[in-house]
Amino acid sequence: MKGALRCLPSAAAAGPIPPATENLSYSMLLPGGAYCAGLARRSIESLLSRHGLSDLCETAALAASELVAAAYRFTPDREMILRVRWQFEALRIVLYDQHPAHPSPVAAEECRDRRSRSMWLLAAAVDAHGGDWGLAPVLTPGGGTKSWALLHR
Repeated sequence: MKGALRCLPSAAAAGPIPPATENLSYSMLLPGGAYCAGLARRSIESLLSRHGLSDLCETAALAASELVAAAYRFTPDREMILRVRWQFEALRIVLYDQHPAHPSPVAAEECRDRRSRSMWLLAAAVDAHGGDWGLAPVLTPGGGTKSWALLHR
């Protein structure tokens, strides 16, 4: 067929984009079992090594496993979404879980305080690395919690 349009851009012929720090952006759905903390840890270690962020592996793996473990303690056996992204010269690890909404603001605050206190190891590791962490309710009718860790190089 003369003059047919190509469906693929010419850059595709150059091959896939290799892993680099700038294109680190992954999301994974975890089934929510207790074993998911170890799965998150190993996944983070592998991703960071491939993307040239080996210097953050230890703290990031600990942060991911602590976020998953806290979600499992407060909402066992429910799916979670783990997101890992390098953006604005920082590694962002975010976990979304399905913790149900509380009937009152007082109960929600008490639960948030309990979860925050349970993440003392995460707090210490992230603080020692000059980062930040936190958690907040997900603004959906069914509830949920977004917990995160931010690490700088």
